[in-house]
Amino acid sequence: MDIETDGRFGNKRVHHRLGPANGAASSSTSGKVCIHWRAGRCNRFPCPYLHSELPEATAKRPSQSGGGGNVWRNPHSGGGGGRGAGGAGGPNKWGRGPGGADGSPRHKVPDRPCRYFLAGDCSYGEKCRYPHSYSMSDSITMLTPLQGHEKVVTGIALPAGSDKLYSGSKDGTVRMWDCQTGQCAGVINMGREIGCMISEGPWLFVGIPDAVKVWNMQTQAEMNLTGPTGQVYALAVGNELLFAATQDGRILAWRFSAATNGFEPAASLVGHQLAVVSLVVGAMRLYSGSMDKTIRVWAATESGSLEVTYTHKEEHGALALSGMPDAQSKPVLLCSLNDNTVRLYDLPSFSDRGRIFSKQEIRAIQVGPSGLFFTGDGTGELKVWQWVIDGSQTK
Repeated sequence: MDIETDGRFGNKRVHHRLGPANGAASSSTSGKVCIHWRAGRCNRFPCPYLHSELPEATAKRPSQSGGGGNVWRNPHSGGGGGRGAGGAGGPNKWGRGPGGADGSPRHKVPDRPCRYFLAGDCSYGEKCRYPHSYSMSDSITMLTPLQGHEKVVTGIALPAGSDKLYSGSKDGTVRMWDCQTGQCAGVINMGREIGCMISEGPWLFVGIPDAVKVWNMQTQAEMNLTGPTGQVYALAVGNELLFAATQDGRILAWRFSAATNGFEPAASLVGHQLAVVSLVVGAMRLYSGSMDKTIRVWAATESGSLEVTYTHKEEHGALALSGMPDAQSKPVLLCSLNDNTVRLYDLPSFSDRGRIFSKQEIRAIQVGPSGLFFTGDGTGELKVWQWVIDGSQTK
C-alpha cells in the first residue's frame, strides 16, 4: 500500500515523506538529490538518493520572498529534510529556478490546492507546500459553508425578494436556509431524488425523474410538466420560456400561458449525444453543457428556430453552468466539470479567470445579489462565494 496516499496512516505518511535521516542520505553513492523527496512523497527507506540539497545547487537559487507567510514554503526547512553534512547556509528554500546543477527538476508552484486539505486530513497545516484553499483565483473569496444535506446537492434557488435560500439534494429533501443567520429554517421531504431546482418570480421549479414539479409560492398552486425521459438535470428560464435539460440529451421548452395560468410545450431541441446536465440563458442565447464533453450555444435564426452557433470543447464533462457579472460588472461563465473543479471564464473570449476546487463534484451553482454566488457539491455541502476586486483579499 502506498502509505503516502492513505490519510488514515497519519504519522506513517509523515515519516515516509521525510525519508531517512541526513546520515543515511549522505551515504548515497549516486550524488543526486531524490526528486521524490523534493516533491514531498518519497517512501523508500533507505533511499539511494540524497534527501538534502547539494550546496552548489542551492547557491544558485534566488532567495525566497514573502517571509514566513508563504503557504508553499518547504515543510522540511530546519528539520530532517535540511542540507547534508554541516547544514551550511541555513534552511532550504526550494521550487525556484529552472533546474539544479545535477539536472534534476525543480518543484513548480502548485496550480491546485493540497489534496489532503480538500479531503480534510492534511497534517502539515500552514507549513504545507500546497495551498490550503478551495479556489485558485484572485477574483473570488469563500464566505461560509452550509451543511445539512446527506447526499449531493443538485439544485439551489434564491427567489427574488425572499430572505430564504432553497437547496435540493439527491437525499430527496429541499432545505430552506435563512440568509441572515446561515441556519437551516426548514426541510421538505420530496420522497424522490431531486435533479435540479430554480426559481423565477413566484414560481419554484424542481426537476425530478420524468417530470418538472412546479409550485407557485404565492398561491400555493402545484402542477407537473411531463415530457422528459429520465432525470431532469438542469432548468433555465429566458425569453419567456422554461427550458429543461434531460437525461436522453434533449432540451425541452415550455411557454407560460396566461389564459390557462399554466405552461404549454413550445420546443424540443436535439443535438447533444449524451445527457444534458447544465443550461444558461443570456444575451439572447442558450448555453448547454453535456456529458458528451461539449458546450453548445443555441440562438434564434431568421426563421425563428434555434441552432448551434458555437461549440467550446472541454477535456472533462460539464456538470453545471451559470453566468453572472464579476466585481467589475464583466460577464463571466462558471462551468463545473466532473474533475471536481469549477472553471471561471471571461465572456465571450473564454479566457481563464481561475478555478474552484471541491472534495467531490459540484453539481449546483446559483447566482445571488451583490456579487454573491453559491455552489453545492457531492458531499452535501453548500458554499457561499463573493466576487472581489482586490485579489489580496482571497485565500
